[in-house]
Amino acid sequence: MNTATAAAGPQYKDLGDIKRLPILISLVIGAFFSILNETLLNIAFRDLMIELQVTASTIQWLSTGYLLVVGILIPVSALLVQWFTTRQMFLGAMVLFALGTLVCGIAPGFPVLLIGRLIQAFSTGLMLPVMMNTILILYPPEKRGAAMGSMGLVIMFAPAIGPTLAGLILDSMSWRWLFFMVLPFAIFAIVFAAIYLKNVSEVTKPKVDVLSIILSTLGFGGIVFGFSSAGEGHGGWSSPQVYLSLTVGIISLLLFIWRQLVSKEPMLDMRAFKSPMFSLTTVMLIIVMMSLFSTMLLLPLFLQGALLMTAFTAGLILLPGGALNGLLSPVTGKLFDKFGPRALVIPGSAILVVVMWLFTRISLDTSTGTLIALHSAMMIAISMIMMPAQTNGLNQLPRKYYPHGTAILNTLQQVSGAIGVAFFISIMSSGQRDYLAGSSNPNAPAEMAGALNAGVHSAFSVGLVFAVVGLILSLFIKRTSAPQE
Repeated sequence: MNTATAAAGPQYKDLGDIKRLPILISLVIGAFFSILNETLLNIAFRDLMIELQVTASTIQWLSTGYLLVVGILIPVSALLVQWFTTRQMFLGAMVLFALGTLVCGIAPGFPVLLIGRLIQAFSTGLMLPVMMNTILILYPPEKRGAAMGSMGLVIMFAPAIGPTLAGLILDSMSWRWLFFMVLPFAIFAIVFAAIYLKNVSEVTKPKVDVLSIILSTLGFGGIVFGFSSAGEGHGGWSSPQVYLSLTVGIISLLLFIWRQLVSKEPMLDMRAFKSPMFSLTTVMLIIVMMSLFSTMLLLPLFLQGALLMTAFTAGLILLPGGALNGLLSPVTGKLFDKFGPRALVIPGSAILVVVMWLFTRISLDTSTGTLIALHSAMMIAISMIMMPAQTNGLNQLPRKYYPHGTAILNTLQQVSGAIGVAFFISIMSSGQRDYLAGSSNPNAPAEMAGALNAGVHSAFSVGLVFAVVGLILSLFIKRTSAPQE
C-alpha cells in the first residue's frame, strides 16, 4: 500500500469516539518541553566553558550540533510518520528526550554532554512533524487555525521564556539543574501520552529509499553545518570547512530534489509545491524567519555587549514579547478561522517592517522601555504572520501531501534559522570591524560598545530588507480550501 492509496478518503480522519482535546494536550505538553530545551542552555554557555574547560567555538557545538541533527532528521520524518503510528512516533520521541536530558544532567564532561544534546535533538526532529501532521488529520480545514494557534503558543512561547528561566535557575543552582528540573515533566508527558494519546495516522509503510536519505542528510546537513561554521568564526566564508560543506550540501540537495521528482514513492514529495499558496507560504516563512532571527540573535548581544546588562536582565527584557507572542497565537488562530489569512498576515507584515526600521534607529541611549515595546510589537507581528500563513498554505494540500508539507516547512524553517544566525553574525562582525578601523582607540570600552552598536545597525538594516520582501509577498496571499480528492 503506497501513499497515493492511503490518501483516498476524507481530508481528515473520522475519529468516531476519539476525543481530540486529550490528544492535543499530549502534543502540547511534549512539544513545550522539547522546544523549551532549544534555548534553555544558551545562557549557560559561559558557565559551561569555565566548568568544562572548553573554548567558545567548542561550546557552540551544543547549539550547532542540535540544529544540525534537527535539520537532517525532519525530512526523514515524512517517511517515518508513514511507517510508525502516532503513539509510536510521539512516545519514541519523548523517551529519547527524557534519555537525552538525563545524559546531559549527569554528563562528566563535554563529549557526554554533546551526546545528550544530540539525543535531545533527535526528539525535537521527530516531535515537530508529528505534531503538525496529527493536527492536519484531527481537524477539518475550517477548525485548524485555532488548533495550530495552540501549537504556535508552544513553538514561540517555550523558546521565548527559555533564557529568562535559565537565568533564574543559574542564579542559585548548577547548570545541571537546567536538565534535572525538566526531566520530571518529560516523564509526566510520557505517562500522559501513554494514557490519552490515540493513533490517528495510517501506517502505509512506503518503500525506503536509502539513497534519498543519504542525499537528504548530506544536503540539509551540509548547508546547516556550512552556515553555522561560518557564523562561529572558523575563518569566515573563505574557510575550506565552510565552502566545501556548502558545496557538498548544495549539490546533494539538488540531487535529492531531482530524485524526489522522478521517484514514484518519494521520501519528501516536492509535488507539494504545485499548490501555489503552499509555495508562497514557504518562501514567505523563510523570509520572516530570517527577519525574526536577526532580532532574536542581535538584540540579546546588544543588551549584554553594548548596554552591559546581565544575561538574566536581558532575558527579562525579552520576556514580555515572547509571552505576548505565545498568548496571541491561539487568538490569531481563531481569527484566521473566521476572517482568513489576509486580515492577519498583511497587517502583521506591515507592523514588522515598521518595527525593523525602528530597530535600525536604536542606540546606546535607547531606553529599556523602548526596547521592550519594540520587541513586543515585533513578536505580535510574528504571531499574526507565522501560524496563519503556515495553516493557510497547508490547507491547500491534498491529504497525501500532509506529511511531506509539514516536513518541508519544518525543515526549511530550521535551515533558514541556521542561515540566519550565520548571516547576521557575519554582517554584524563586518560592521564592527569597519567601525573600529576608523577608531583612534579601538580597545577602549566605549569604542567597543559603539562598534557593536554599528554592527547591530548594519544587521538590522538587512533584516529590514527581508521584512519589506515579506510584506510584498503577503499582498499575494489568499484564503485556500482543501482540494477534493
